[in-house]
Amino acid sequence: MNLADLPTPCLVLDRSILARNLKTMASAVARLGVPLRPHMKTAKSIDVARLALEGQPGGITVSTLAEAEYFLGHGITDMLYAVGITPQKLEQVVRLNASGARIIVITDDPTMAGIIADHPTPPRTLIEIDSGEDRAGVHPDSDLLLDLGARLGPSLAGVMTHAGHSYTGRSVREMEGFAQAERDAITRAASRLRSAGHPVGIVSAGSSPTARHAENFAGVTELRAGVYMFGDLFQAEIETHGKDAIAVTVLASVIGRRPGRILVDAGGLALSKDRSTEAAPHDYGFGLALDLDGQPSLGSAIVRRAYQEHGVIELDPRHPVDLPIGAKLRIAPNHTCMTVAAHDRYFVVNGGREVAAIWHRVNGW
Repeated sequence: MNLADLPTPCLVLDRSILARNLKTMASAVARLGVPLRPHMKTAKSIDVARLALEGQPGGITVSTLAEAEYFLGHGITDMLYAVGITPQKLEQVVRLNASGARIIVITDDPTMAGIIADHPTPPRTLIEIDSGEDRAGVHPDSDLLLDLGARLGPSLAGVMTHAGHSYTGRSVREMEGFAQAERDAITRAASRLRSAGHPVGIVSAGSSPTARHAENFAGVTELRAGVYMFGDLFQAEIETHGKDAIAVTVLASVIGRRPGRILVDAGGLALSKDRSTEAAPHDYGFGLALDLDGQPSLGSAIVRRAYQEHGVIELDPRHPVDLPIGAKLRIAPNHTCMTVAAHDRYFVVNGGREVAAIWHRVNGW
């Protein structure tokens, strides 16, 4: 099967680039001496997970309980569910743990901490720490931290944080600073809990930029990162990787032609309407158009408008192309996590046009 034969729009995953990205991150965390707990929220695929776990202890991170159930069905038991737990979802986690999983949950809420502690079979629980993102978590120096530790009691397994605010950085030096602040916050929280008599075995941190560029993560027991596997235009803009590290693209067909632009059958549903690069040094609209081989021979051909099933590509006058109706091209995504979420499978290539495999993924919650 060849890319030219595939129905569009669909996802193309270049296994050779994926393998290179996995090796790069594995080397980065090995240099830091901290094991990796790969975050599968982007890939949501057992085939990708197996590659990402090579050389790692075996645990993964998930963002939905649909992922947890899926990966458990494929033999992965050690999982961190990295979204604040609710009473209803707690019961679902308990059921999955009773069937062989070892799912860890997180909370930053004192009432929820009490509910967890009062459960007959409570899961291991991490207190979520705010290391600067101001999305969720407790401040490492707050009284609430110790209150949560006391409420959780024997259920307390450690602390976790996510430096999502690192995405505001625009240089390696800035990423190093975010990583240091992330480490300082999470290890300070762990130290305060230990001083209060609470055992803290897990000190979990990480994002793709900070895991990639950190200079020191002493005191951290594991790093979580996910988007590094596939890469995207935004991550390239903030120097997590180069543009040659984007492993996933959307295959699309030309469905219309106008002077200076073309219309393709990949719109907001196939590409997502994420505009993360709008605030980056280079704005890629809704994606960068590449040729069928995934090469930038179209220059700066940008998806400027995205309707539900239509994408309008503004062609680069410095790179004239004559693409007939039905011609296929590939689009590199702004935010790969959002883009792949609308698709149920990857058509896997190895640097060429021949499809070597089809890897399915899990969606939903």
